Amino acid sequence: MEPSCRTRPKEGRKAKGTIDLKINRKPVSLSVDPERMLLWVLRSDLGLTGTKYGCGQAQCGACTILVNEKAVRSCVTPVKAVAGKEVLTIEGLAENGVLHPLQRAFVEHDALQCGFCTSGMILNAYSLLRENPQPSDAEIIRGMDRNLCRCTSYVRVIRAIRSAAAGLKSGRA
Repeated sequence: MEPSCRTRPKEGRKAKGTIDLKINRKPVSLSVDPERMLLWVLRSDLGLTGTKYGCGQAQCGACTILVNEKAVRSCVTPVKAVAGKEVLTIEGLAENGVLHPLQRAFVEHDALQCGFCTSGMILNAYSLLRENPQPSDAEIIRGMDRNLCRCTSYVRVIRAIRSAAAGLKSGRA
């Protein structure tokens, strides 16, 4: 077992463990049940409510966060799986009060309506652009395929991602 995840079973209770990780660039040490889903630790224990509960089955993308800069569905990820890693939520994407280029592009292209899916969309797009900085529309669609928008703002989401990619490429980010 990694030193960043120490578990001590307690008689008659679920085991609690100490999970050490970084959340939004800050070191955090949590005393939690290591099997508890990361989504609930973020929302209930840490008050990071930008990460949403959608389906609970990793099918809709509302719960998407970044773990070591890769998109992960937090509703099916036990907190022990992120021990020693870096977690980034939508609350941590902006730096020093300045929105990330993807956040700005989503606003500029009105790629949100009710906002429920937005944090998952933006973080999934972040991971997509890390892997493919200049995706075609078809690659954006494929990369965003498992992020659902109940308001159907998909065309604007594609435009926003394309715009953010162009801005990041030209250094306007």
